[in-house]
Amino acid sequence: MTLLAYALLAAATSISPEGDATEFAQLTIQQRIVIRIPARPVPAAPARPLRWKEKHGPKCLPLAMLAGAVITGPQQVDLFMRGGARMRAVLDDECPAIDFYEGFYLTPTRDGRVCADRDMIHTRIGGQCAIERFRTLVPDR
Repeated sequence: MTLLAYALLAAATSISPEGDATEFAQLTIQQRIVIRIPARPVPAAPARPLRWKEKHGPKCLPLAMLAGAVITGPQQVDLFMRGGARMRAVLDDECPAIDFYEGFYLTPTRDGRVCADRDMIHTRIGGQCAIERFRTLVPDR
């Protein structure tokens, strides 16, 4: 996780009735946090491959619920949620080099959610890919 902090220091001086100079300072810290989502390597195929069926997904996902991700194609990323749910982020265009370093970044927003048609996935080499929609993945039996 990268943490950049910007500090603004305001200082003032006052003189007490005894003639001593006292300095007061106020420090304001502003932060920008970038969350790195580790991408897991695609696991070896199980004895019977599990197939996923896409269902309608939500418009937004809470960032605190993300547990991991697997890059499953040049235009999609499967997200593992805390609690066992699996979601697919469908990107609006092919995302070059998203799988080159096996990871990507999401920049958190004030509302603590990542939303389709608003947020971007940032590749580790500087590219950006807009999230078009989320799909809920359920096992196809």
